[in-house]
This record gives sequence, structure tokens and C-alpha cells, in this order.
Amino acid sequence: MDSVKAKREVERLRGEIDRHNRLYYVDARPVISDFEFDKLLERLIELEKEFPELVTPDSPTQRVGGEITKIFPAVVHKEPMLSLSNTYSIDEVADFYHRVEKLVEAEGGQLPEFVAELKFDGVAISLLYRDGLLVRGATRGDGTRGDDITSNLRTIPTVPLSIPVSAGPLFGAQGSEVEVRGEVFMRKEDFEKLNEDRTEEDRFANPRNATAGTLKLQDSAEVARRKMSFVAYFVNGLDDQSMSQFSRLRRLEALGFMTGGHYRLCRNMDEIAAFIGEWSEKRLKLPYETDGVVLKLNDASLWDRLGATAKSPRWAIAYKYPAQQARTVLKSVVFQVGRLGTITPVAELKPVKLAGSTVSRSTLHNFDEIERLGVRLGDHVMIEKSGEVIPKVVSVLLDERPPGTATIEVPETCPDCGAKLDRPEGEVSWYCSNEAGCPAQKTGRILHFSSRNAMDIQNLGASLVEQLVRRELVGDPGDLYRLSREQLENLERMGQKSAQNVLDALAESRKRGYERLLYAIGIRHVGRATARELAGACPSIERLRQAGQDELAAVPDIGPVIAASIRDFFSKPWVPEMLRKLEEAGMPMHADAPKALVNSNFEGLSVIFTGGLQRHDRQAASELVLERGGRIVTSVSKKTGLVVAGSDAGSKLDKALKLGVKVIGEDEFEGML
Repeated sequence: MDSVKAKREVERLRGEIDRHNRLYYVDARPVISDFEFDKLLERLIELEKEFPELVTPDSPTQRVGGEITKIFPAVVHKEPMLSLSNTYSIDEVADFYHRVEKLVEAEGGQLPEFVAELKFDGVAISLLYRDGLLVRGATRGDGTRGDDITSNLRTIPTVPLSIPVSAGPLFGAQGSEVEVRGEVFMRKEDFEKLNEDRTEEDRFANPRNATAGTLKLQDSAEVARRKMSFVAYFVNGLDDQSMSQFSRLRRLEALGFMTGGHYRLCRNMDEIAAFIGEWSEKRLKLPYETDGVVLKLNDASLWDRLGATAKSPRWAIAYKYPAQQARTVLKSVVFQVGRLGTITPVAELKPVKLAGSTVSRSTLHNFDEIERLGVRLGDHVMIEKSGEVIPKVVSVLLDERPPGTATIEVPETCPDCGAKLDRPEGEVSWYCSNEAGCPAQKTGRILHFSSRNAMDIQNLGASLVEQLVRRELVGDPGDLYRLSREQLENLERMGQKSAQNVLDALAESRKRGYERLLYAIGIRHVGRATARELAGACPSIERLRQAGQDELAAVPDIGPVIAASIRDFFSKPWVPEMLRKLEEAGMPMHADAPKALVNSNFEGLSVIFTGGLQRHDRQAASELVLERGGRIVTSVSKKTGLVVAGSDAGSKLDKALKLGVKVIGEDEFEGML
């Protein structure tokens, strides 16, 4: 194919791919399968490799990611990204309406009109376009400064990589800039797929948490694999800055942005109340989470004159819908088995519609929680979705208790393998005693080993691991590295390509490092921070295996409970064989030579992070402290040297203040670096 034909084919493919992206993400009516879409993209990638001169910054191939970003640079917003005042009361919405009405009258304006828009439950983002090309994307951060996450945002299909430059009222002179603000979110279906193949303890609680965590990932290729969307709700940089909010939304749609489409011009309080009431139930049928309605004064020429408080504009407000609850009947209880043998009771409910989906199961956590609720089999119960995703039983309707209800008894044996259950002294949970042979525990341990924060083995999901354990192809993580392509190809829903992807991911996991392996092998009470301390104190598996309990307890932040757990782990009969197989597979059984320190600014300080950091991924921030001689801890005590508190910091911050531990914010933390 010559370059002229290639150019025509490339342009055709780009147009097709952009059209199908819009049909899938914006219009929610795809007309081709994922496989067919992937084929179009693969063909475009092939042509651009063959004719690299045809690659442009706004090509769909530029969304696949691949950049590794150690630190996200801070950027200053041209205008502050203010958050909105929230209310759960329609009366307070009416107060807001009348307050703005008076302010508008004082400015000599007419009766105000408002634009009512659905409030997406996502992460606020600013996109900057220069001469039509996307040049920067940033988080809201503290409103004044955010993180530059352009490489991650470029992977999102509904973020246009370019917008049409015209002589119309959008752009001014050459070099003009247009800013688009909106929300990055994850559709319900994509969120469920993301959680499907994660271990129970590694699952995200709701789509918003998944979105926030994904945007802070340092690997944009992984961001691209997790499907996210962007909805625009504001554009700045127009020649006509007095353009109304309603017209701005229409302009955004004309430029190729998704706005959700569900917005309305309201001319009085009755119309506002009608919109809020109409979408109370309708929103639950949407393919994404919405948690309220945003009201904005339509006349943008009055925004500056009405002004803002320190945090919120006076011309807008957010009404948030109350948590969705439903009444149902607890029919029975089943018992799940975790990787440590923990028995978790799960309520089987009479199916009921709640927050747009049918709920038929809910966790009861443990038997102490069952006793606290006073719930019995056959009870009428009230359930609620936490974050509108995870259902939970919140109360028992005692006045409606029917005759013949039965208490929920602790099972005598493991529901998966039939072994005896034990309850260690001082604990709330019961455990299966068959550690070595219980299939559920084997599956849980392997899923933990392969999870993102452990060895991060891509393509090794729950259904595949269950097959491997059921067919006795693997019994512990060490067996994974003995799998052949033929064994994998013979499993359900596997083929040559899928099998090779698993083998490639297993090979890649050998590069993860010693402290990741210490976390991955699943020692009880050993999280990532504890694994890091152990790696420093015992720089090889053999050294850790030989360490005495008192020696381990003397390691900072280990103590007697974790030390006893480590000794107990190495005494288990199946552990030495697992470690031998891991060593044979070439896994990192000892620590690398210590890295040279960047500086000693944190030397001697034990540091704990709490709350949401705006400009740093938690893992990356921890590495920055370690590179400067500090230590990372996970609990606050009198010995803690420093607490870095982000947004929504909770009990750890309270405890630090009570103990007199030094607390700083993210700005001061950056200064200390």
C-alpha cells in the first residue's frame, strides 16, 4: 500500500473508531462487538507503524497508554475550581433559589433561570486545549493547584484529543486557549468488570473510589485497561464569555463532548422541584452513578458579580439524593470462606430493586454483627447501598417479625471442605482449620498473591484460579510458575492468546521485588508497610524464616502479635514446599542492595499518611519518604514522628492530635521533600 492509500485508510479508520466510541460511551447503543472494535484499532496501529509520518496527536492509537509517571507535577488553575455547597433538603434549595433571586434583582436583572443538571459521582477534572489540541489535563486538587495527569486522561475515550478550530465564537486569535471542566467516572458495567477479578480485600467499594484510584496510577497503560468516561459541564475561553450555561452545554456537545444530555432550563422553583423529583428514580436506570442534581444560574454574565464564598460559588448549588433503602426478607444465610479461612456470613434476600439494580445478597460481616442487629432467618429487614453500590443490612423491622423465625447458627464445619471450625480466643471470626487442603483457602491465597498490590499478575482472575484449583493444577502460588501453555489452553474460555497472556504476566511478576513477595505470600497481619519493615530487618526469606519471635517483635511496628503470626506461618507444613517452588521459579527471595538516599530530610522520622492526597499516589508518596531516610508506618502512636493529613482524614488524625504528634498538610510535605 502506498502512502496516499494509507492516508485515506487511516482517516477512514479514525473516523470509524471515533464514531463507535461515541456510540458506545455517549449514546449507549453500540453497533459492533468489542472484538470487532479491537480489530479496527489493531489495523490502525499496524498502518501507523508502517507509515509513522501519518501519526497525529489526536489519533485513537494515542489512547492506549504506556507512559510511566513517577510524580505528577503540580499545576496552578487559571481560575479556582470551586466545590459546590451541598444540601439534602428541597427547602434549602428553595432558600437558595430565593436568595439568588434577590441578588439578581439587586443587580437589575430579570427573574432568574436555572439549568438543572444531573450530578455525576466522579472526580473533577480540567482539560486545556491550545489551538484545538489537548495540551494538559489536571485534577481539581485543592481548588487552586492540581496534579497534571495528562497521560492518564488521554486514555479516556470520551476525552477528545482535539476539538475543531473554527472562525466562530469559540476561538480568538492564534494561540488561544479553551478550558473544559467536567467529571471522570466509571460506568457501572465497567466497575463490576474491574472488581470481578480482584480479591475480596482488594475490591473497590464504589465506582468513584475506583476512578480516583485509577487516575493516580503511574502506568497509563493500566489506566487505559480500566474503562473510564468523561462528562463535560463547563467551558471557558469563549470569545463571548457572557454565553449562558445552557448554550455552553450545547456548544460542548457540538465540539464532541459528552454532557449526559439530561439537563433542563428551569424558569421557577416549581420546575426545579419537578426535575429533582422526576430523576429521583429515573437516574437509577442510567448506566452510571449519579447522586444528585446541580443547579446553576443560567445567566453567566452575573456569575462574577454574585461572587463566591471561600469554597463555593453563590450562583450554584448541589442537591444530593438521600441514600436508597429498601425493605425485603432475609430468606437464608450462606457462609463464604476467605484466604485465611475466615467464615463470612452472607444474607440471601428476597430479590428487591434498590438504586437501579436487583439486590439478592448482602454481607453480614461476622456473627457479632448478626447478634448486634438481632437478625433472624425469615426477618423483614431494611437494606441500604453504601455509596449506592455495596448492599448492607442496616436494621431489622421488629414490628413486622413473622412467627417461626429462626436464629442464625454458627456452622460446625467448613462449607467448602467440611473441616472443623475454630474461633481463636479474643477474635470475632470463625476459621476453617483445614489450611492446607481447603479449596476455598487455596483459591483465596492465589488470588491474593496475584493481586495488584502483591505480584500484580494480569489476566489471572477469580474464575481462572477456581478452575486451576478445582482441576488440581495448582495448590499454592508456587504451582503457577509450573503451568504449561497446553494446560491453560484446555481450560474453559481459554485459547492460545489468553494462555500466552497469562504466561507472559507470570514472567513479568518475577520482576516485582522482595518486599512485594513478602506481602504476596499471605502472612497474616503483614500488610504492605509491614512487609517493607520486614524486608529491611530480614533481607532474605531464609533470614526471616530463622528469625526468633523476640527478634521479630523488636523490629519497629512489628510487635508481639505480628511476630507470633510470622513464626506461625513458617511453622505450617505446606509453606516450605511453596517457598521452594517460588525459589525454583526465580522469584525474588532476597532484597536488592539498598538504594542511595536522595537526601536525609526524613531521617529518623516514622511517617503515616491519612486521608486523600491530591497530588501524590499513596504508594509513590511512601517511596519519596523512604528515598529520604524515613520510615512508613500504618498506625499512630506516641512514637510516630509525622502525620501527613489529606482530605477527609479521620480517626488517625484525631488520635495524632490527641497524642500531640506533628501533623502537616500536603503542601508542607512537598516542602520537606
